[in-house]
Amino acid sequence: MQSTHDILSKIKERNLVCGTVGLGYVGLPLAVEKAKAGFKTLGFDVQQEKADMVNAGHNYIGDVVNEDLEQLVKDGMIKASTDFSGIKDCDFVAICVPTPLDVHQQPDTSYMEASAREIAPYLKPGVMVVLESTTYPGTTEELIRPILEEGSGMNCGEDFFLGFSPERVDPGNLIYKTKNTPKVVGAIGDDALECIAAVYEAVLEGGVTRVSSPAVAEMEKILENTYRNVNIGLVNELAMLCDRMGIDVWEVIDAAKTKPYGFTAFYPGPGLGGHCIPLDPYYLSWKAREYGFHTSMIEASMMVNDRMPEYCVDRAARVLNEQGKALNGADVLVLGVAYKQDIDDYRESPALRVIECLESRGANVRYYDPWVAEYHHKGESKQSIPELTPSTVADADLVMITCMHTNVDYDLVQQNAKAIFDTKNAMRNVETRDNIEVL
Repeated sequence: MQSTHDILSKIKERNLVCGTVGLGYVGLPLAVEKAKAGFKTLGFDVQQEKADMVNAGHNYIGDVVNEDLEQLVKDGMIKASTDFSGIKDCDFVAICVPTPLDVHQQPDTSYMEASAREIAPYLKPGVMVVLESTTYPGTTEELIRPILEEGSGMNCGEDFFLGFSPERVDPGNLIYKTKNTPKVVGAIGDDALECIAAVYEAVLEGGVTRVSSPAVAEMEKILENTYRNVNIGLVNELAMLCDRMGIDVWEVIDAAKTKPYGFTAFYPGPGLGGHCIPLDPYYLSWKAREYGFHTSMIEASMMVNDRMPEYCVDRAARVLNEQGKALNGADVLVLGVAYKQDIDDYRESPALRVIECLESRGANVRYYDPWVAEYHHKGESKQSIPELTPSTVADADLVMITCMHTNVDYDLVQQNAKAIFDTKNAMRNVETRDNIEVL
């Protein structure tokens, strides 16, 4: 294998070829940044459609600038393929594939395992492999390393380097993108850590924090998202208590966040969505059981957050009851199915469970989302109404807000709705509030 000095020289001179496996919300922005930093970049994905779009310079990820991708393709700096044999040309390979849960709410590592098996036969001596997919502590060393060693016939640390660097992607964030978000890197061996960290330092501007092992980096990522899960669970439970006590939880949070230290504001809602926060605590609690340990606080927050869609439907039924109407047979207009505001991503969106629960209780549900024209859930598809008009609002017995998009006319909604249940406090600036109930 090349010496660490030679690898660092190649990084400095931009003579490395970088590969990215998985061209989704994590992989494509990372591939683009590598190419922008001067590294020839190859992207790999099992979906031919994604590869074709990249090669045509057609962007499909919100955090990528369209013109950047188009220019990089024209300049020959980035190319995509479904043929994984191209891995043989790569000096650095990042694995950026999904890590969902299976039907039993246990980690589904199949995408990571399949990617490792796909690339292993084509790895060359001296290559750096980095897992970026969020996963439980121990995955890199216990699961990925044996697959790569067996498939390549090489030894980790002697013939190739292996590490973990958790993705930190926040779709729709206007300040922090892949380029300027700090990175954490853990690797197997000091030489691997030095070389892998050097690649990220050459590509990103946010800085790189080096930790002692892949397991530390894996646990660090789980901590980031479990921290949010636990705190959101706390405010969701507090919201339910405040409802019983007749206290406005939003006013409580606004008052609490005036404290300049020791408090970070989190907000209630219809549940958790996205590719990390609803899933990562399950990875940790599953792994903890291997050590005879139960993550009681984490599991309690998960239970609170998991019940929020049903709780919100119960509250919606109460709002209808106050109008002398039953949920069964009611026309409900749901505003927003994306998992967070101003993005088109509806992965794990609690709004989908809200709609499912509403329909199971006999409601007739339509939705409007200016970002999501159509969604697919459990084998079924649903389309957004084309536009939000006074008549579409007035026709509903209840308007239920489940995502706080900023390009929705909430004054129009208030002026025409019979009743509104706002689970996101999206209408906080609407002055007339007689027909509004807030979570």
